[in-house]
Amino acid sequence: MGKKDASTIKLPVDQYRKQIGKQDYKKTKPILRATKLKAEAKKTAIGIKEVGLVLAAILALLLAFYAFFYLRLSADADPDLEPDED
Repeated sequence: MGKKDASTIKLPVDQYRKQIGKQDYKKTKPILRATKLKAEAKKTAIGIKEVGLVLAAILALLLAFYAFFYLRLSADADPDLEPDED
């Protein structure tokens, strides 16, 4: 008996979902298509975070090359040459 009463009562969440579904169904087809395209564009768009990560990687690579050649060339300086003494 208790189970029968519990099954007939609908949860407020289910009623809300049903109401939202009815409202979404009432929208016209062009509005739904535009909403879908907007969501798809938002999902596939390149974000600022990705651009920043790529720029940071390029900067780190350039810095590594610069440091490598700087250390390589500064070590190649001729140690036999002494600075001019006054």
